[in-house]
Amino acid sequence: MPESNFGVPESNLESSGVKVNVEIKARSSNHDGIRRVLEGRGARFVGKDHQVDTYFNVSEGRLKLREGNIENSLIFYKRSNQSGPKQSDVVLVRVQPDPALRAVLSASNGVKVVVDKQREIWFDGNVKFHLDQVEGLGSFVEIEAIDADGSKKSPALEKQCRFYMDLFGIVEADLIDRSYSDLLIERPSD
Repeated sequence: MPESNFGVPESNLESSGVKVNVEIKARSSNHDGIRRVLEGRGARFVGKDHQVDTYFNVSEGRLKLREGNIENSLIFYKRSNQSGPKQSDVVLVRVQPDPALRAVLSASNGVKVVVDKQREIWFDGNVKFHLDQVEGLGSFVEIEAIDADGSKKSPALEKQCRFYMDLFGIVEADLIDRSYSDLLIERPSD
């Protein structure tokens, strides 16, 4: 039986608190066109969020505190760096905005990098879309096919990602193989 990145069999992910999603990230110069496609499909617009993700030093995976107007979470995830659809195993805890939480995490782990972005959030069924403007990096789109209840397996989630890639006209050259945090760390200094 396939295992998640946490060493938990996929069939036991729901009870472990680990969620699986398959996602892509791509450069985008066509937020208006993607927005029109989503509206045409009757996708649900959640809103615009100014999010600040503080990434902390950890021995493996990624740990970030997301602080926004809509989403506030402490998120630990493991995902390989590869372009195209890739599985992420995620443990997410919703939190209330609290500078003390950031201070404790910063003091105990050290801050790796801070990602500041403006994000539009959309849903079409179990698929979540982000239209992002990331400070210092530019415009991106993310597609996340989410297995929230343990009923979908990675191949079905990947198929959903590829469907929306085709629908939005995302080509392989647009795909990004790493997180915004990695891109910011690798960016040449001014």
